[in-house]
Amino acid sequence: MLGEGILKGMAETAKNFAGSFVSAERLTTVQYPEERIAPIEATRDFPFLVYDGADWEAGLRCVACQICEKECPPKCIYIEKSADKKPDYVGKPQFYPAKFDIDISVCMSCQICVEVCPFEAIKMDTEFELSTADRFGGLLFDRRRLAKPNEYYHRIHPAEAAAVDARLAEGKAKANVKQTNAAIAAAVKGAEIPARLPGGGD
Repeated sequence: MLGEGILKGMAETAKNFAGSFVSAERLTTVQYPEERIAPIEATRDFPFLVYDGADWEAGLRCVACQICEKECPPKCIYIEKSADKKPDYVGKPQFYPAKFDIDISVCMSCQICVEVCPFEAIKMDTEFELSTADRFGGLLFDRRRLAKPNEYYHRIHPAEAAAVDARLAEGKAKANVKQTNAAIAAAVKGAEIPARLPGGGD
């Protein structure tokens, strides 16, 4: 029938319109800011940096690889790599961001920075009340303001954070096994070499 799709669409719109006055599920108007709706886990607003432990500076997962800076479509991320290194979560010396800025006024919340980060260091926040009278400096977040503990990440994205922790723990376990095997191999090799020295041959 000609126009059947239009009629179905109009019927759905009418049903939703009428339902918005009587159905609790469709009553979406909230008297903000007195009333607030808890954000769902998939909510994403602006990025933040995850750190482990009590010290935000020492615990930052970011190693200043600058992939997020390169992949960011609006180019709102600016990173300066450190001159020295610090141990990462598996104890391997890594660079860290001496400077890490995000211009929130430019960020489009696309989450590409999160998707390309190989170290699970940058995630999306659920905080959206960031209005400020300072048009420029107030919306330029440095690494101190971006840094939030892993516990905060678990609070806003519990399922996602648990999966990330499991992957990191698995990577750490593999790294420990590799280090242990390397140490055993070095010890065995060190024990075999002196055994051949006294005889001067086989």
